[in-house]
Amino acid sequence: MANTLRIPGAAPALLLAAAAALTLSACGGHGDDKKKAGDKPAGASRQTVSVATATSVALPRVIVASGTVSAWEEVPVGAETGGLTAVGVYVDEGAYVRQGQVLVKLNDALLQAQLRQQQAAVQTAEANAARDDAALARAQELKTRGFLSQASLDFALADQRASQANLASARASLSETRTRLAQSEIKAPVSGQIISRSVTKGQIVASGTELFRMVRDGRLELDAQVPETDLPAIRAGQTATVTSNEGVATSGTVRIVTPEVDAQTRLGLARITLSPGSGLKTGMFARAAIDAGAQPATVVPTGAVLYRNNKSGVFVLDAQSAAHFRPVTVLSRRDDQTSVSGIEPGVRIVVQGAGFLNDGDKVTVSTAQAPPTPVAAAAPAKK
Repeated sequence: MANTLRIPGAAPALLLAAAAALTLSACGGHGDDKKKAGDKPAGASRQTVSVATATSVALPRVIVASGTVSAWEEVPVGAETGGLTAVGVYVDEGAYVRQGQVLVKLNDALLQAQLRQQQAAVQTAEANAARDDAALARAQELKTRGFLSQASLDFALADQRASQANLASARASLSETRTRLAQSEIKAPVSGQIISRSVTKGQIVASGTELFRMVRDGRLELDAQVPETDLPAIRAGQTATVTSNEGVATSGTVRIVTPEVDAQTRLGLARITLSPGSGLKTGMFARAAIDAGAQPATVVPTGAVLYRNNKSGVFVLDAQSAAHFRPVTVLSRRDDQTSVSGIEPGVRIVVQGAGFLNDGDKVTVSTAQAPPTPVAAAAPAKK
């Protein structure tokens, strides 16, 4: 059996020393934790970022709107005289006609007969008027010589006046018949394109019936619906590029901006005149890119615009170098700069490093020319 060295009271002493060491270790650990917590307040990222200033510049502005192609002016063509049969239809849909061109010929046989009858009535009235004029002249001469009473002279004067009235009536009837005869040829009231036809050969045409519908001068325009916020920037005379769903593109010019805004949709109407030969047709859907010219706009670097919760915005620095997320509306975007609304020119905007910030984080603004250090490299190492 091996000999074992025993020291009286050693075990209790060792236990007391171990307990003291644990107590001191525990006290020292709590002090370190409090110190670390005091070094970095909650919510402060201490991210190093680069900053730019929002500026106001004049940028070319293009306003996109869509609408329906319509006629600049639709002209209905109808029959002024009725009850006649169409014996000739000379144009069809899609045809271009000139002003005064005959479109439809109506049966004028009855009108021709009435014309001859009225011409004969005028000749009779002219003969009667000439007879009564001569009778009045003789009566006046006889009255002057004292061979005719005043009553007889009055009768001669009345007959002469009645003959003149009959002649005027016959001539008016003749003029009416000639007018109706001229109306038997339905002519184009203006130059333009026929877009619809509702008459066929052999049809009995009633007075006032619409036979054709035509586009005056063949001019088309786009009724572009524009948001009310963009209407003040659009003026007559501005150029536009109009494109249909089929990819047909043509140029156009803003003719007028209507003064009314729809109370339900909040859309106004800009009428854009299309260039001749555009290939577009009435009723087609098309989009217009309207060149609104240089407009003052607030611009920020494109890299500063972020999207949080499906909302675009930028981080704005306050006087205490704290970053706050400010929602903005993107008006136009380029590779280097973006036009926005919702902030004022002159505010400081976080550019590089903005994607790693939270609202209220305090940052350090980099003064070096080199890009800011990424967040992963800038974070202090844990001890």
